[in-house]
Amino acid sequence: MKSILNPKFSSLSCNFPKLSSFSLFSHPLQFSILFRNNPSSFSNPLRLNSTKPFIPNSQNRTFQASSSTSGDIHVIVGPMFAGKTSSLIRRIQSESGNGRNVAIIKSSKDTRYGLDSIVTHDGTKLPCWALSNLSSFKQKFGVDAYDQLDVIGIDEAQFFDDLYDFCREAADHDGKTVIVAGLDGDYLRKSFGSVLDIIPLADSITKLNARCEICGKNAYFTLRKT
Repeated sequence: MKSILNPKFSSLSCNFPKLSSFSLFSHPLQFSILFRNNPSSFSNPLRLNSTKPFIPNSQNRTFQASSSTSGDIHVIVGPMFAGKTSSLIRRIQSESGNGRNVAIIKSSKDTRYGLDSIVTHDGTKLPCWALSNLSSFKQKFGVDAYDQLDVIGIDEAQFFDDLYDFCREAADHDGKTVIVAGLDGDYLRKSFGSVLDIIPLADSITKLNARCEICGKNAYFTLRKT
């Protein structure tokens, strides 16, 4: 198995357990990613010119940046407790295993396990960037390092007001694969944040469900307890 390089702390073991597509979590803010059936192949170098968290591929390759190559956007939505972070980690492992360079962004509002990782409740974690807005990512990550990225994962996507502009720029102009995970609605079943705004941009849309804590049946909406 690979190690995930994170300059902020020592390498994390990547011996992750296989998680169920509908694993239950005790915290509401968890988001997941759907695997692409046919991930495209890109040639990329191992080393990114950044001192911040990233997940390199396992081989040294020559990367040719091309703004004329269109990327793709995949949107994963669902209620709380749908096991979405576990799916995100599986997708990142898959993309990295296919030789693609990946960076993960989450909202800085999520401070449950610190700001440098996305973490599942069983302790599985991946390094990430915690940002208040997406527009600052390219500058903070480094333009050269950004050019070498293939996949950008976005967790807690409903908290980013500039989600639409970032996804459109990253996919249509920069040729990135952008994987967006977030809540589509609140407990009143009204639109939550900007996640639904990017549906017209999406190449694929997946709706996950959780398990009702009251009756045990499939749960499609979030219930407020207090």
